[in-house]
Amino acid sequence: MTDSFDLTLQIIITVFAGISAQVCGEFLKIPSIVLLLIFGIALGGDGFGILHPSEFGVGLEVLVALAVAVILFEGGLNLKLKELNEVSGSLRNLVTIGTLITLVGGGLAAHYLAEFPWAIAFLYASLVVVTGPTVVGPLLKQVAVDRKVATLLEGEGVLIDPVGAILAVVVLDTILNVDAGLGEVASGLALRLGIGAVIGAAGGWLMGQFLRLANFLSEDLKNLLVLAGIWGLFGFAQSVRGESGLMTAVVAGIVLRAFSIPEERLLRRFKSQLTVLCVSVLFILLAADLSIASIFALGWGSFFTVAVLMFVVRPISVALCTANSDLDWKQKFFVAWVAPRGIVSASVASLFAIILTEKGFNGGASIKALVFLTILMTVFIQGLSAKWIARQLKITSIEARGAVIVGSSPLSRLLAQLFQQQGESVVIIDTDPKACEAARTEQLEVYQSSALDGDVLEEIGISSMGAFVALTTNGEVNLVLAQRIMEEFHPPRVAAFFEQGDPDNAIANKGKISQVFGGGFSVKVWNQYILDQQVKLGKTTIGPRDKNQTLPFQTLIDAGKFLPLLIRRQASLMIVRSLEDLKAEDELIYLLYDPRPQLLKRLSGGMQAPRLLLETLPEVEKLPRSPQAIAPTALPELPENS
Repeated sequence: MTDSFDLTLQIIITVFAGISAQVCGEFLKIPSIVLLLIFGIALGGDGFGILHPSEFGVGLEVLVALAVAVILFEGGLNLKLKELNEVSGSLRNLVTIGTLITLVGGGLAAHYLAEFPWAIAFLYASLVVVTGPTVVGPLLKQVAVDRKVATLLEGEGVLIDPVGAILAVVVLDTILNVDAGLGEVASGLALRLGIGAVIGAAGGWLMGQFLRLANFLSEDLKNLLVLAGIWGLFGFAQSVRGESGLMTAVVAGIVLRAFSIPEERLLRRFKSQLTVLCVSVLFILLAADLSIASIFALGWGSFFTVAVLMFVVRPISVALCTANSDLDWKQKFFVAWVAPRGIVSASVASLFAIILTEKGFNGGASIKALVFLTILMTVFIQGLSAKWIARQLKITSIEARGAVIVGSSPLSRLLAQLFQQQGESVVIIDTDPKACEAARTEQLEVYQSSALDGDVLEEIGISSMGAFVALTTNGEVNLVLAQRIMEEFHPPRVAAFFEQGDPDNAIANKGKISQVFGGGFSVKVWNQYILDQQVKLGKTTIGPRDKNQTLPFQTLIDAGKFLPLLIRRQASLMIVRSLEDLKAEDELIYLLYDPRPQLLKRLSGGMQAPRLLLETLPEVEKLPRSPQAIAPTALPELPENS
């Protein structure tokens, strides 16, 4: 009874520590993997001695295997084939040629620098060819690089995991069976990959077909059905051929994603939450089992081995594998910089250390120590510096340009024209045929579709756009759309029109969904102003920052005469979320209410409305900007006539 309670307590502490690390990572805005390693080491034998993973025995191996299957399935489920096509050549090269380069380069470094025997050196290299979604995924959520780079790194992490794990098993088999030839080694690798792919494809197809037909099942039960299915496929593949289950999990996820089942969004959310739990638990347990003394016992040669792997082998691999791609040097540099190792390397190394010791080979403990040193150095160095590197290279998703606008109203079309004039991509989505035709008349790209159609959004390329703007006249609908897009596509900036009193505006919490144009206006009213030609399109440059300089603008906004639209900063456009976003030298683009006499409107009624010209408006430029003249009564009266 005591033993069972001790194990229960170990699990409780592990889960609590893992989730605490995730929470701290979110709060501190650093990759949670870094904190998971710190927490795990602190709780392990070299820390406070609270966690003892060895007490789980073979149960730890079972836990690792099932958790890795879930993690790889979730990785495959999140892969978007259309986005992968954009980097397919580089991705294929990284998984094949890149694996070979890392194997050879890592083996040479381990032999000459760490002084490992050739067999043990190449076994180590086979263990560290993988990057892994357990580390890359959480890292990219914190760093948020541009979509093409993120797709390449995510795809490499998911696809190389089973390849690397199977390669490591084949290398181990070769060491244990010295008579094995090159043909036998290659066939062993191909056979495992092939069996895993076939079982995964068939299993994913069957799950997709069943989920489409099983309308009698609740969504929660369907999620659990998929979990049971992936574990069943993983176990079946493992029983047919050892280590083929990892490939099965990846392929099953990819195939199921291709079915576009109705519950796909909820399924991905469930699997994402489960993956966070699995990653948290595994990293805490494996880090707690680490012996810091064994790492220092390796000597400086081992540190140099990992440094060569990170700063020589990886850049060479990326340079050769992306030579013919359309990636620029900044994107290639970031891909070369980010290659942290994770769960698969740690778990397989722990298993191999046991096997080698049982077979009478020396070096099992050294391999485990060197693999964990590789994990520590790559996670800490690359994990903590990735955000800074991305910002210096200016390849974060914040730098993404263009916009997707929902609703083809006069205000939406004017906004789209401004983006288009700046040379940025812009797409309008609307279900109304007449509204779509109006956009086409103005030479704007428009899709007649629902903004909830994921296939249309992927075709548009929303993942590479800088902003998503929900600008229909229905605030509740805008919030639902914005929430869906935020959860599924994670664009850098999401803005929506909604009233402060909308019952669902709690969705726009944590600053993730902003009120477009700062809020406090009516889309219907400004649409009518534009139709009635009662607006002017103006621009003004913000001077040295003063906390009072935007107060005159705010007074006009409160009066319903001024609508801030865009901020032009360093040749790019951003949707105005608040006047507080303005910085010195920014150019503010706005609409000014300009009532016109009835006679002028009658004279122009039979003609097409003239195109609004962006100009500096004297009635706005002469507004007092000094703190001494910010009172509303001090504002000059705007002219009532043109």
